[in-house]
Amino acid sequence: MKKAVVIGGSNGIGLAISRQLIEKGYYTEILDRNEGDIHLLTSESYHYTYCDLLDLDMDLIQSFADDRDVKALMITAGIGRVAEFEYFHPAEIQKTFEINVVSIIKILRIFYERIQDENDFYTGVMGSIAGWMSSPCAAVYAGSKAGLIRFVESVNIELEAKGSQNRILDVSPASFKGSRFYGGENQMEQLEGLAVEIVKHLFSRDTRYIPQYEEIFQNVLENYHTDPHAYGLHSYRYKMESDRIDNHKRVIIGYLSGTFDLFHVGHLNLLRRAKQHCDYLIVGVHRSGSWKGKETFIPFEERMAIVGACQYVDKVTESFTEDSDAWDKWHYDRLFVGSDYKGTPRFQRYEEYFKDKNVEIVYFPYTQSTNSTQIRNLIIQKNKKESS
Repeated sequence: MKKAVVIGGSNGIGLAISRQLIEKGYYTEILDRNEGDIHLLTSESYHYTYCDLLDLDMDLIQSFADDRDVKALMITAGIGRVAEFEYFHPAEIQKTFEINVVSIIKILRIFYERIQDENDFYTGVMGSIAGWMSSPCAAVYAGSKAGLIRFVESVNIELEAKGSQNRILDVSPASFKGSRFYGGENQMEQLEGLAVEIVKHLFSRDTRYIPQYEEIFQNVLENYHTDPHAYGLHSYRYKMESDRIDNHKRVIIGYLSGTFDLFHVGHLNLLRRAKQHCDYLIVGVHRSGSWKGKETFIPFEERMAIVGACQYVDKVTESFTEDSDAWDKWHYDRLFVGSDYKGTPRFQRYEEYFKDKNVEIVYFPYTQSTNSTQIRNLIIQKNKKESS
């Protein structure tokens, strides 16, 4: 059974491509953060698997690369917005490049033995016309797509030089209708024509496909290369006058605090869950455990270093006496805490304090797992036995 993998295949053009691959007889593995509008697929020749490019599961990707029935890989996942650069939080910049460039290159590297193999293997990624020219008010998005485009172009030369017949297709469209990516709804009938063309170029092992190239973009690119500065100014004015600018805050900042003594998997799970609910996670570490009437075993500076080294933490700081005081400094959007604190006098005060500040308190359900109290009691019991 021949298979295809579509990363980002549950929405928009990825979903339309998935449908085309199914029609061509491919059992399609759809990897995405959610199931989106996957119900629009009328065939049952597909399987959905959760995949988050911000927390890439390398073993999952490797399992598909190792599957010799997989003959095609198409990556359509991506994010971006039209906004002036000053309105981008550093976390949004990192997120954009992680999804649009870094994770895609990692996936291609995992599949690279298949791509450069002597057997046929069809690979494509979603670039953007924005990556081919000056794109003011889309600088972050364009920069990420330009990086991906240059990467694909360079690797295709390596494939050619090594004698491989396979190539990576760069699909670089402008905006198109029928996709949630542009704020609308997924409409397969509007995406079908583009999806058909993309799949055709994919199986032709082409290196580049720019939709409406001869009709529009050949002339646009020529104008850009003739005078990049003039083109950039024209593009800027056009975007500013077209009411497409979205200069709003897009990053969700999260905050939680804790002692994090005797760091264990329960702490790790808490940080992971918190990061899944925000883009930028700030963690406050208590200097001591006195606020709970407990001693700490690990020095404060070492606990700070341990928490700060966790991949889910964007910033570590000394905690404030109250989490509400931390908001005065960081202006976070979500406060994370265990559900055992819900209804306590302290968090009743917080709920009242945050009513007019647009802050959501997220109570994580308590789960049975390793905790610091268990470890602390074991250490104390052991010390007592050794000293007796």
